[in-house]
Amino acid sequence: MRIFFVTSNEAKFREASLVLKEFGIDLMINRGYRKVEIQSDNLEDIVNNALQFICGDNSSDYFVVEDDGLFINRLNGFPGPYSSYVYKTIGLIGILKLMSGVDDRTAYFKSVVGLCGPKVGIKLFSGVVYGRIAMEPRGGTEGGFGFDPIFIPEGYDKTFAELGIDIKNKLSHRARAFRPWAIGY
Repeated sequence: MRIFFVTSNEAKFREASLVLKEFGIDLMINRGYRKVEIQSDNLEDIVNNALQFICGDNSSDYFVVEDDGLFINRLNGFPGPYSSYVYKTIGLIGILKLMSGVDDRTAYFKSVVGLCGPKVGIKLFSGVVYGRIAMEPRGGTEGGFGFDPIFIPEGYDKTFAELGIDIKNKLSHRARAFRPWAIGY
């Protein structure tokens, strides 16, 4: 059986592949389909819509779509589902500027993973990891990607980027969304 991850983000694919390997599942990246992403404040709606578009055309393969966001409490959940756009436009430094002088730096990452395929319809799984926003970027991109250099998970004093992929994949939002899916697979 083939399972295709519909993404253009190589880092997400790498993380998901490592998590699923724990369960003997080989994930393949799919370049033939494009994730159509609606604008919504709800990650579940974004993933569900993308899977309806993909699986409506194909009933013989299994597909996985993932969407996530960084939700900063003091910023009323911003950037949330708009995290990718915010990262591309104002980046880490822009978020840190928005947080300048802010004491409440609590935040969380949320991931929604959706699966569709023959005889399963569409199934959604979510994962959340709580933490806080660092005062400056730490760890660079060699240990993580996106907002990893500024997110410190609860119970740690290092950012996701500093912790590296092995530790990140034990506790990340993405890993927490993929694991229940893989267990039930």
